[in-house]
Amino acid sequence: MGTTDLRTQIREFLSSRRARITPDQAGLPAYGSNRRVKGLRREEVALLAGVSVDYYVRMERGSLAGASDSVLAALAGALQLDEAERDHLYALARQSQAGTGSRRARTPASTVRPAIQQVLDAITDAPAWVRNGRHDIVAMNQLARALYSPVLADPRRPANTTRFVYLHPEEAEEFFVDYDQIARDAAAMLRLEAGQNPNDKALIQLVGELSTRSELFRQRWASQDVRFHRSGRKRLRHPVVGQLDLDFEGMELPSEPGLYLNIYTAAAGTPTADGLKLLASWAASQEQIDTEDHAVN
Repeated sequence: MGTTDLRTQIREFLSSRRARITPDQAGLPAYGSNRRVKGLRREEVALLAGVSVDYYVRMERGSLAGASDSVLAALAGALQLDEAERDHLYALARQSQAGTGSRRARTPASTVRPAIQQVLDAITDAPAWVRNGRHDIVAMNQLARALYSPVLADPRRPANTTRFVYLHPEEAEEFFVDYDQIARDAAAMLRLEAGQNPNDKALIQLVGELSTRSELFRQRWASQDVRFHRSGRKRLRHPVVGQLDLDFEGMELPSEPGLYLNIYTAAAGTPTADGLKLLASWAASQEQIDTEDHAVN
């Protein structure tokens, strides 16, 4: 990203996926005990995908131009790609088909329409916020601002959750109970966004900043992992109300391509549900204090 061209991205992605699969996992005999490559050989991937060795070698060297959907599907099957990895492969192929000169940048929004903010504000019992593909926080409701107060402590705006994870590791490790998984997911989600929107200058700058300042990010970025972030469990350690074990749902806003709505909830009667009520009370008191301070000033 930034200093890495498309051919290099394709080569590194395909070779990294090939390296993680053993012949046994692929259902192939492993002739000899002294294999010089990690994972599958190129000719084995070609066999599994039903293409010639020369054709696969060209693809792994960075050329997906001309690859049909059926070839890409066969390649994805041979490399045992999951849904996010398949999406990334197809995105790289679309870039390769389009050619460097014709690819256009899509700049993810950094603000929301008033109607979107109204939707967020109408959600009063659950933290809800909107992010773009760079993980910039572009809008939040009151409860989300209270929940993510450690992230928002950095005055830089827009606040960015991945920058918080990698450039404020001590605070992030305290806030995210499962910090290692959060760090892996954050880099993998950025890698997926880079495949979809490779010419986003702000994304290129963000990846460059993180690569320069965080060894952990450099390692995670080099892994070539990609991941969706649609639903699951997030465990947070809030400085005011303690640990919260939250269920989250994330979805792209149909009316705002490139923006994603995230909502955190907890089952009724659980300690986390009680914690959210306490957090809402604290958030309301903080807002009142802020209002009074503004009135005095």
